Amino acid sequence: MSKPRQIAVLGATGSIGGSTLDVVARHPERFRASVLTAHRQVEALAALCEQHRPDLAVIGDPALEGELSRRLAAAGVRCEVAAGHDAITAAVSGGQCDTVVAAIVGAAGLDSTLAAARSGKRLLLANKESIVMAGPLLLAALREGGGELIPVDSEHNAIFQCLPGGRPELARSGVRRLVLTASGGPFRGRRRAELAGITPDEACRHPKWSMGRKISVDSATLMNKGLEVIEAHHLFQAAPDAIEVLVHPQSLVHSLVEYVDGSVLAQLGNPDMRTAIAHALAWPERVESGVPPLDLAAHGTLQFETPDLATFRCLALAFQALRAGGDAPAILNAANEVAVAAFLAGGLPFLSIADVVESVLMELPPQAVVDVRSLTERDRAAREAARRILRNAC
Repeated sequence: MSKPRQIAVLGATGSIGGSTLDVVARHPERFRASVLTAHRQVEALAALCEQHRPDLAVIGDPALEGELSRRLAAAGVRCEVAAGHDAITAAVSGGQCDTVVAAIVGAAGLDSTLAAARSGKRLLLANKESIVMAGPLLLAALREGGGELIPVDSEHNAIFQCLPGGRPELARSGVRRLVLTASGGPFRGRRRAELAGITPDEACRHPKWSMGRKISVDSATLMNKGLEVIEAHHLFQAAPDAIEVLVHPQSLVHSLVEYVDGSVLAQLGNPDMRTAIAHALAWPERVESGVPPLDLAAHGTLQFETPDLATFRCLALAFQALRAGGDAPAILNAANEVAVAAFLAGGLPFLSIADVVESVLMELPPQAVVDVRSLTERDRAAREAARRILRNAC
């Protein structure tokens, strides 16, 4: 039997990290968690290390390195310990892993995702912000490194499964349209006037998926779907007009691909990220994921609706940024991260998230994506603009 895949899980204490480690633990003959990282959740990271016994544990906050070392020593876990942003990037570039699950939330995951791509590893992309911010740079890094990228977002993984070979040129494969499905979030069916007093806890109460607070708010505003539209554009070389969004409240059809002959292929499954993760880890084979079989008869009717772009303006803004091109998607993402953080902190009304994003897009016209340095500077400028807009609004 061949050696198990050595898996680096970046963001091991998050929801994607937990689902990944669940699949890994089900197949010790195939997979091993060799590198685990977390930002500041030192107790949770130490517990995962005790369970999975990696070669390397990295805590993002250097001030917590000593505490992590003490906890691991007390638990009898012998593994290398490192800390800091650069240590995470170095971990994915070294020989301690051949597969990287990029699940660090937000722009903070960009450097490590690019490093994994350059190193020729199998990259399981769950950090959509990396490709939204730096799609051309990430694809160039993949070509340079010679590795492979398999999307872990359920929608893009579904498209990957419905396309022959995963990522063919759309023109060659006869694809007419990619259709991303959206649950509609917790406020599906509500009009704009009904969302004025929405609280963070209400926005984070997703009807189908268990996710972190930032991505839950993005789902409530439909910005998450907008970011996925931009991601699909880069992953599958699809023009903006060849990507569509349908609201599907049952969350059983994860995406569809329409071909020029009229055929429409869809990937279905229970709303559980372990399906996409197991597919990406084992591809081109299939392994058991722990997800129960889908009982369509029990679910009955499947509904599909067009999204309400007047109420959920973030989705329209994402299409706008994609069509504008250049670094407009990076500006969109940065402004959204600041606005969502302000909303979660109680400093911004729910409906004003889109207002902040729109204002920043208007203030910073798009520029060409040249390199990480210039992109990082533009990201910083967008965040500063968003914070200034927030201060002026108070």
